[in-house]
Amino acid sequence: MPEGHTLRRLADQLNATFSGQEVQTSSPQGRFAESAALLDGAQFVAAESAGKHLLVDFEGDQLLHVHLGLYGKFLIKRGASTPPVGQVRLRVESETAFADLRGPTACELWTPAEEAALLARLGPDPLREDADPTRAWERIRRSKAPIGALLMDQSVLAGVGNVYRAEILFRHNLHPLRPGQALRRAQFVAMWDDLVALMADGVRIGRIETVRAEHLDLVRARDRRSYVYRRQGEPCRLCGTEIRTDVLVGRNLFWCPRCQPAYRGRT
Repeated sequence: MPEGHTLRRLADQLNATFSGQEVQTSSPQGRFAESAALLDGAQFVAAESAGKHLLVDFEGDQLLHVHLGLYGKFLIKRGASTPPVGQVRLRVESETAFADLRGPTACELWTPAEEAALLARLGPDPLREDADPTRAWERIRRSKAPIGALLMDQSVLAGVGNVYRAEILFRHNLHPLRPGQALRRAQFVAMWDDLVALMADGVRIGRIETVRAEHLDLVRARDRRSYVYRRQGEPCRLCGTEIRTDVLVGRNLFWCPRCQPAYRGRT
């Protein structure tokens, strides 16, 4: 599933392509036809992301909510439109470009109240200027749940997925099963600041890269630029210990048992 940087990058691209323009909207597939007709001819005001959600404001207080889910794609192309290919749920078109949405989990018109409800139930998003990390810290410090589960809980932190979860825990030498309440505030603040920087890099370059500059000589040219994600059975880039994997809340964990020692609690 796309992580938060993907949605933020998509929002930026949509703004650069359509913001301030009157656009034509249609649903070649037909599943969004009624709502697309309501948006047709309206001005594209602005797109933004909130965690893994895309929110697009159109004139007249009309709001498009999109969640790509596992298979959704929202592809933007410059130039005159061409006949739709495949199951296009929504097409947004101007005189100079068009964008096709395929396979989303959600594509729906929302009211401002529905948007407000979404933002209220999401945790802070490291990519949003209005993010308040204290909200996440208050949830984490009171929880007995593993930090590896809390980081993936969108009501705790919005936009963090499996890749950022695995990599941020490695970068801060934290075992994924360490209870949230066993974290020190300084550890959380360091992780938050790191996520802000890493996810901003993801927006800028269009992919997740988490290996520090001083360790890039340990990464082969064709390797994923990550420390532990999907590297189970391979040696840790830093200590050589075999990377392990397990399942937590339906998702795979990846960690180095030496760099991320198990939490033993207080004796």
